[in-house]
Amino acid sequence: MPCVYQLSREELDAALTGEPRYRADQVFQGLWRDNQAVGEISTIPKALRERLGSEFPSSLEVAHEVASDLGSTRKWVFRLADGATIETVLMAYADRVTVCVSSQAGCAMGCTFCATGQAGFSRQLSVGEVLEQVAFAARAAAPRRLSNVVFMGMGEPLANYAVTSTVVKRLHDYRGMSARHLTVSTVGVAPAIERLADEGLPLTLAVSLHAANNETRNELVPLNKKYPLERLATACHYWFDTTSRRVSLEWALIDGVNDTDRAAEELAAFALPLHAHVNLIPLNPTPGFLVMGTSSRRVFEFRTLLEDLGVNVTVRQTRGRSIDAACGQLAAVTNGKQRVSLRRS
Repeated sequence: MPCVYQLSREELDAALTGEPRYRADQVFQGLWRDNQAVGEISTIPKALRERLGSEFPSSLEVAHEVASDLGSTRKWVFRLADGATIETVLMAYADRVTVCVSSQAGCAMGCTFCATGQAGFSRQLSVGEVLEQVAFAARAAAPRRLSNVVFMGMGEPLANYAVTSTVVKRLHDYRGMSARHLTVSTVGVAPAIERLADEGLPLTLAVSLHAANNETRNELVPLNKKYPLERLATACHYWFDTTSRRVSLEWALIDGVNDTDRAAEELAAFALPLHAHVNLIPLNPTPGFLVMGTSSRRVFEFRTLLEDLGVNVTVRQTRGRSIDAACGQLAAVTNGKQRVSLRRS
């Protein structure tokens, strides 16, 4: 059975047929504006809360929870109805609270430095399963307000396009989140980037680039063989020209692979025509990828090289490394198999 977050506003109204018309407004307000679970909505009768809870049970069961960074980073392993598991990470900063959500159980992109891709793909998540991650995290963040949602957890969001686009629309329309607080990360599904641009979806686009020559990127990101850098650049130009929003380029720094002077020059040549912003991500250790991450000193030097070339660049703060919740460390057990995600957190 679907969870209540699977329902559109119109479907929610239909589910409450026979109730006073204002009940749908009360339920909608409780779910989307007050961040309440069905059983917590005190403005509706207990009998209705119980009925909705029975008809639309939670899609997520907490299988494991762990925290780090003095409690400011929290990770949950959720077990889904069919036994698959996913992970969600909540990160509290001084100026914002961000949740990193999964869009798939596993991933089919096969990135060599991504243990989720190495382990394979289980299934797509539903709209309700993604939205309930956000709702759960919003309640866990209280009394602080959940300000940002990033699709940087397990899976490739643009390979689950219909669900990802619907979730973004509902977060914008139902929760009132602005474009600059919604980020979708992709390894470069070029046609889907152009489709997003045409839809005018209210979001920020992040492209996991990691290499700016086809030979290296073919090894790191196999999808590059289907959509090489030239095709990806065309899609990113289309995004910028259509939406007037710059692309963010994610770059996980790998010692001796993509942290060289030449790599900086290639990255600058790709980023500057796009007016893109570059996020440098120190690669975190994972069992399935033996190459080391770039040293802190070289991260600083690489950033300086890019700045000298005129690139707008920042180094992402690493959070949750001790609990395998940092960028690229998501790990879970899915359908009885160990799943470890080296993708975006």
